[in-house]
Amino acid sequence: MKTYGIEKHNILNPKNVYRNLEPAVLTEMALRTEECALTDTGALKVDTGKYTGRSPKDRYIVDEAPVSKEISWGAENKKISAEQFTSIYGKVCAYLSNRDIFLFDGFAGADTTYRVPVRVINEYASQNLFMHNMLVRPTADELAKFKPEYTVICAPGLKLDPKTEGINSEAAIILDFKRRLLVIAGSKYSGEMKKGVFSIMNYLLPHKGVLGMHCSANKAIDGEDTALFFGLSGTGKTTLSTDPNRALIGDDEHGWSDNGIFNIEGGCYAKCIDLSAEKEPEIFNAIKHGSVVENVVIDPETRVPDYADKSLTENTRVSYPVEYIPGAVIPGVGTHPKTVVFLSADAFGVLPPVAKLTKEQAMYYFVSGYTSKVAGTERGITDPVTTFSTCFGSPFLPLDPSVYAELLGEKIAKHGSSVYLINTGWTGGGYGVGKRMSLPATRAIVTAALNGSLNDVEYEVEPFFGLAVPKSCPGVDSSILNPKNSWADKAEYDRVAKKLAAKFVENFQKYPHMPEEIVNAGPKA
Repeated sequence: MKTYGIEKHNILNPKNVYRNLEPAVLTEMALRTEECALTDTGALKVDTGKYTGRSPKDRYIVDEAPVSKEISWGAENKKISAEQFTSIYGKVCAYLSNRDIFLFDGFAGADTTYRVPVRVINEYASQNLFMHNMLVRPTADELAKFKPEYTVICAPGLKLDPKTEGINSEAAIILDFKRRLLVIAGSKYSGEMKKGVFSIMNYLLPHKGVLGMHCSANKAIDGEDTALFFGLSGTGKTTLSTDPNRALIGDDEHGWSDNGIFNIEGGCYAKCIDLSAEKEPEIFNAIKHGSVVENVVIDPETRVPDYADKSLTENTRVSYPVEYIPGAVIPGVGTHPKTVVFLSADAFGVLPPVAKLTKEQAMYYFVSGYTSKVAGTERGITDPVTTFSTCFGSPFLPLDPSVYAELLGEKIAKHGSSVYLINTGWTGGGYGVGKRMSLPATRAIVTAALNGSLNDVEYEVEPFFGLAVPKSCPGVDSSILNPKNSWADKAEYDRVAKKLAAKFVENFQKYPHMPEEIVNAGPKA
């Protein structure tokens, strides 16, 4: 029996090793061995049990020299000792011994210069299919010569004893950069594997002068004009980057190197909640044989999914190969981006619909990663709540945020990228008073940013954030471009704007290593 080098992970006697099986075979094996089902379109439907999303309190990085000196330790990057890891790792390996295991060998990174060979070892066929979708799939020649640099070992069925292991719960997601391992126990949520690989890349890439980015990317269908879209959940990143006039490079994770940009993944992991063929036809039609649908309720007789059903979780998901999106760029590479867009859904209604950023401001708002939650989305929220996620992806950044900020600044300066902050939130007042920016207006703004129309208009600087706001934009009512003009109560606008500016300043105090020129580019409290 071939072991493909897995014996070095102390899995000495797997019952059977299945390597790089085709999606149809993995689907069939999952249906036979797991509690799975098929949707009406042939996608594999799985439930992930207790864990229907990432578990940040169960995520650790092994604290061991020399890597420990580089990690930005804190709430996102929690320490675990080498001794604790060795104990858990041994239990995972023992658990997988004498079981059927599924291997997938693939690449993180579409650019062959910077890609990382990753081996995934799974307990479940469904999760192996997930990673078959999410990594870049090797050719037959590449597979024959494949040598993994990192290994992901996923054993959801193993429930750990938190008291014995000194951890938070029965689950653990542990990165060991010294041994080049990602070990996952106790959680069947497949996103842990995806984001774990992204965290690995965000550790490795900066050492090569490459910026890892939590963003989507597309390009002009008839040219090499590339654009990046950053934004937290609810800002419209997926909607605005899915443009019928542009080709999708990737929906979530990218690198920016001296060669240009590249998709880190070979697939997409899209939200399904309230999905419809009318609103998001590309994603809707990608749910077919070979896709993996997570925690979506389906009719037991017709097998038709109910995408509005939140009874299992609101975080319903589907993974599929990126080529399931019509016109997707294969391989997922592009030129240096002409345009970079930061999306924020400002529920306070004080950020302008669009502002052009200087290099220093781009670094500041990149680090801030701002959006806001609106009243009513969670119990106890009666006013909009500020949300900041470092570099639009704080859970996946092992290094100090200044590393990523400085790389961004270097690249936009070197390649002349235009950077825009676009507010997809409220105008004319905050949530409950004003109204949400219309999607047609936002699309017109994005189009103007992409085609260069905003380079030729007059700007004015608003006083609270120091942002350059255009006085006109093709296809957009100029009366809304300066946010204060759209408020009936101008004094109230000033009060709320000052309050939000102070929140930015307060948030930035948690970055003690940030260069002074970035700090000074933000609002003044």
